[in-house]
Amino acid sequence: MRAIGIILAGGNSNRMRELSNKRAIAAMPMAGSYRSIDFALSNMTNSHIQRVAVFTQYNSRSLNEHLSSSKWWDFGRKQGGLFVFTPTITHTNSYWYKGTADALYQNLNFLKESHEPYVVIASGDGIYKLDYNKVLEYHIEKGADITVVCKDLAEDPSELDRFGVIKTNEDGRITEFEEKPLVADSTIASIGVYVVRRRQLIELLENCAKEERTDFVKDILIRHKGVKKIYAYQMDSYWSNISDVDAYYRTNMDFLKKDIRDYFFKQYPDVYSKIDDLPPAKYNRGAYVKNSLISSGCIINGAVENSVLFKEVFVGTNSTIKNSIVLNDVYIGDNVHIENCIVESRDTIRANSTHIGQNGKIEILIEKNSRYIV
Repeated sequence: MRAIGIILAGGNSNRMRELSNKRAIAAMPMAGSYRSIDFALSNMTNSHIQRVAVFTQYNSRSLNEHLSSSKWWDFGRKQGGLFVFTPTITHTNSYWYKGTADALYQNLNFLKESHEPYVVIASGDGIYKLDYNKVLEYHIEKGADITVVCKDLAEDPSELDRFGVIKTNEDGRITEFEEKPLVADSTIASIGVYVVRRRQLIELLENCAKEERTDFVKDILIRHKGVKKIYAYQMDSYWSNISDVDAYYRTNMDFLKKDIRDYFFKQYPDVYSKIDDLPPAKYNRGAYVKNSLISSGCIINGAVENSVLFKEVFVGTNSTIKNSIVLNDVYIGDNVHIENCIVESRDTIRANSTHIGQNGKIEILIEKNSRYIV
């Protein structure tokens, strides 16, 4: 593909509550064995984009460890590769990324030293599959300056206040773009994926820097919508954004639906991730599992129903887990009842305890890790 890829993975969100205290949103575990950023990286490699940069910033240690080898997404090539950029103090700059446009500007040399004519920019918190080649073909066909990938959220308009909402004319050109409106008068939302000509992007970023503008959406897309030809490409397949706790919980629960699970994991192209050498899940006598995802390294002695268990989770005897997400390396003692919860990684849930999310609110369960106290 005649494009380089950039994944914006440096943001954090208070809407994720305690879950973002020790990891970036792009590093959030998904679907039992994946991270959020795996979906964007897989889309890049499946679209034959050979040169991809990931911009990290907040709580990036876990994300950087996940990206320590490019081989999992097949970026380990002589031509191209996977690059991880963090904010760097230089003789001209001593700031962290002040916004998405500033993150791109601080790494402008990556754009200038590349030779591909186009750039695909994606966020690291979207769960979807998309062939970026089709977006590029649409971009060229329309003669667009920038193409914004969009999704119609008419089925759940309550989510619109989390996204940029757009209106288009009959030709697909964006005429209105409002970022996170309190009241939206359209159901078409930007999913945070953009295609732009590389030289055009360099020019826009340099102009933003001169005027001390730092946000890609507000200072480039919205500000230039009447000047530049900005078009909308609408996707019609599954897409979800996990920037708050409810969305994160709901998206993981979606993977318990057979059609969605088959779409991501049994239909070409594949979704790739870093692989850990763990034994398969073990189900001891008395274990009961219904409609759940159980990952490698788990040991189940109790009952698990409508839940997602990530790697190396131990469930004690007579314990019950319902409608919950249990992250990596959690020990759950005997006679424990967990329902409507998200259990943070490396927790120890003491025996004979009960944890239930009340009034439809998902409880985030963080217990003292007594296993690791010396």
